[in-house]
Amino acid sequence: MKPASKPADNTTPDNPVLRDVRLLLSGTSPKAYLSDEVEETYRLSRSQQFAAAEDIKQCECEIVHNASAPVLVEAALQNEKGSFLTDTGALSVRSGAKTGRSPKDKRVVAEPGSEANVWWGPVNIKMSEESFMINRERAIDYLNTRDRVYVVDGYAGWDPRYRVRVRVICSRAYHALFMRNMLVKPPADEISSFVPDMVIFNAGGFPANRYVEGMTSSASIDLHLGRFSKRFGNSWAEMVILGTQYAGEMKKGVLTYMMYMMPLQGQLCLHSSANEDDDSNVTVFFGLSGTGKTTLSADPRRKLIGDDEHVWTDTGVFNVEGGCYAKCIALTEENEPDIYRAIRFGAVVENVVMDPGTREIDYDDISITENTRCAYPLEFISNAKLPALGNHPNHVILLTCDGYGVLPPVSKLSKEQVIYHFISGYTSKMAGTEEGITKPVAAFSACFGEPFLVWHPVKYATMLAEKLQAHDATAWLLNTGWIGGAKGRRCPLKYTRAIVDAIHSGELAEAEYATDATFRLSYPKSCPGVPPEILDPRKSWADGAEFGKVQAELASLFEKNFAKYASQATPEVIAHAVPGTLCVGARPRAPLRNPEAAARAAPTSGGAQRESLHPDRPTGPLRPRHHLRRDARDQADVTLPRAARASCKATGAPRAGDGDGVRRVSEPFREET
Repeated sequence: MKPASKPADNTTPDNPVLRDVRLLLSGTSPKAYLSDEVEETYRLSRSQQFAAAEDIKQCECEIVHNASAPVLVEAALQNEKGSFLTDTGALSVRSGAKTGRSPKDKRVVAEPGSEANVWWGPVNIKMSEESFMINRERAIDYLNTRDRVYVVDGYAGWDPRYRVRVRVICSRAYHALFMRNMLVKPPADEISSFVPDMVIFNAGGFPANRYVEGMTSSASIDLHLGRFSKRFGNSWAEMVILGTQYAGEMKKGVLTYMMYMMPLQGQLCLHSSANEDDDSNVTVFFGLSGTGKTTLSADPRRKLIGDDEHVWTDTGVFNVEGGCYAKCIALTEENEPDIYRAIRFGAVVENVVMDPGTREIDYDDISITENTRCAYPLEFISNAKLPALGNHPNHVILLTCDGYGVLPPVSKLSKEQVIYHFISGYTSKMAGTEEGITKPVAAFSACFGEPFLVWHPVKYATMLAEKLQAHDATAWLLNTGWIGGAKGRRCPLKYTRAIVDAIHSGELAEAEYATDATFRLSYPKSCPGVPPEILDPRKSWADGAEFGKVQAELASLFEKNFAKYASQATPEVIAHAVPGTLCVGARPRAPLRNPEAAARAAPTSGGAQRESLHPDRPTGPLRPRHHLRRDARDQADVTLPRAARASCKATGAPRAGDGDGVRRVSEPFREET
């Protein structure tokens, strides 16, 4: 089967892109241990000549480069089991056994050019160059056995000064269409001269070899931050995917690379959404899955810059992506019209359940996974801003979904509190989401995107604080979680939107404030459109003593999480941001003079030696981190209980879905689904 139509240059023998792809798929040669004379004799032998004719590295497969959406949809429907058209024209696909990311299977190559900069540990697990090359060769061998290989060239980033050129090589049309939607499309006159900064080999349909050093399962997602190619004469990043067909691995791999590259250039990459008003005033939203980041940024009264990944530069912000990857669980046109209407021809929906006759999607059916998703280009959103660039943010909003019901719906943050809560990255998992979970479970993900960080979190937090101060932006902690405790109700979306409106209008900044004694958060006593009694969380509880007990419990979980960062925190953060009931027991340091040193000082194991940030302080063994044990295969979904989903549909509260590799302090870690 051949696609009905293909880009004309796919059949051109001297096409430079196809030539380069075939060179990539010819693999590499290990270091030779034979003499040049023996090698030459072997090369000219008759047996070698016969064998060469059957070498899979000859790459005889058809290469389809930057194909259109109709070509890719047609190929998926004809060749990929479980692919269908929905009643709205979107392509429905299955991602196989993996329906979410596999963070424990992510590896980063320890190579001289970047090793000193990486925050090594459970987030960035070291991998040897040899293991990477074995996996790379395995992926290339698999791709060479396919009849057709898809190549997608696109940009990560809308700002020409900082964008990264990405090349994706994959065997599934679904993966090609997904990345076609998620990357920024290059102009036609730039395609023929496209030279990648990052190459992704997606061989997710083939497992990793468990006997390769460092492999812990049949899945492996490997990132090399700077591999030099003798054949091409330059260095680029490479990503190899084996054993998982979940398309989100590619998207987050690009984000991880941007998280590394942008700070090298003095720019701040953020796991965030952003929008702007008619006067070009920009708001940036941070939040883990289920906190409302996508929902609140998709405001019909404001232009959407992007829903997930941005870079704050010296001139403003730009979206890293060319599309959106939205959660579909409990999706309704009434609550989220832009996302609902974007699910049409050209979009990809993953792991949803449809009516077999009408092909209508049942967004409430989570029998396959709660992490149902849709990927669509930005232009499918009627009020998207294209090109997706904006001014320096006027407001920064940190989102949390507090299931304990003890944080105010909104709090105004000081510079020190921004650093503290940004590093903490708190949200919660609600009772009922899994068997045996009977109360809220705190979840922390540094910088609201811990699995994608490459540098130490302190570096990103310090850069954010500097940006806020330089551009006089306001900062807020917005709680979209529960009112009246875990047995209460979730804050209705209309109240959350009213709070955001008051932030944008400036009314909230002028309000009278009170301060919570435990978390030291300043919250307004009034807000237009919001009942004043819910602004003080204590007033929503029938039992004040129980409120105090639960609040102290959550504060202690903050303590456990922040302990590993306390030695890097400034005295101001300790004095003004850390909850008042806490005594983390770590000596606060002086302000960082060299944020890069924090990355090198990051702990790698219990007995490692730490480089001192101050010449007058001796180095020594790191403190035991027994309470930080984690399995990074942790299920990253921060989702609502089944009973609560009906409540969310009724109130319009933000939905939950696949997540951000959050770490639950009070429960064992589970494999992500």
